[in-house]
Amino acid sequence: MCSGRVDPAFIFKAFSNGSDGVFIGGCRLGECNYITQGNYHVLNIVLLCKKIMEHIGLNPERLRIEFMSSGDGIIFTEVINDFGKKVKDLGPLGKAEGINQNDLKSRLAEITRLVPYIKVVKNEKLEKRLENPEEYDQFFTSDEIDTLLREVASYYIDPAKCQACMTCLRRCPAEAIVGDKNQIHVIDHEKCIKCGTCFEVCPPKFAAVTKISGEPVPPPIPEDQRTIVRKSREK
Repeated sequence: MCSGRVDPAFIFKAFSNGSDGVFIGGCRLGECNYITQGNYHVLNIVLLCKKIMEHIGLNPERLRIEFMSSGDGIIFTEVINDFGKKVKDLGPLGKAEGINQNDLKSRLAEITRLVPYIKVVKNEKLEKRLENPEEYDQFFTSDEIDTLLREVASYYIDPAKCQACMTCLRRCPAEAIVGDKNQIHVIDHEKCIKCGTCFEVCPPKFAAVTKISGEPVPPPIPEDQRTIVRKSREK
């Protein structure tokens, strides 16, 4: 598999499943067989994930990326042995950081759920090609990640404005919108991935979707109050 296909969710799920360390190997930078140069993309993914790991209290040295060719067998062996020793020295995931297992699973689950949102917000940066290793450490800053995860937007469908046009329901990539014809739509926030698609596609003439940041989302309208009664047209 091309290293460019590595998704942040793969990394955090590996940790969620009990891995004490995650290693990613890719082709040498500038030697990708594809015009997309996916190894630059995965480098940015790793730099982002390391900062997120710091944010949730995990040692970022548990995640490592190296670039080499298929002929670098000796180098590969040395790198893997070095990383294995490093992870062993760090100790079990969570325990070494002083995080109990329930809290660890909760933090990783929340970050994994936010991956689509994070990718949307940081898409432009993730597409950049870093040529200078000196740029790596500060490409994503701790303050930047703190702000990113503190200001996660939520979305709310105003029942007074929703006309049950089904546009947001059909376009939601996570199938997080509950509704039907003549039924006011409601966002299931357990499924919502914060991508903002509903906000973008809601017809301007309705403007029923509100973006909310820094405050709680209003409770959903009760199911028995969701039916829209249309006024019949006079003949």
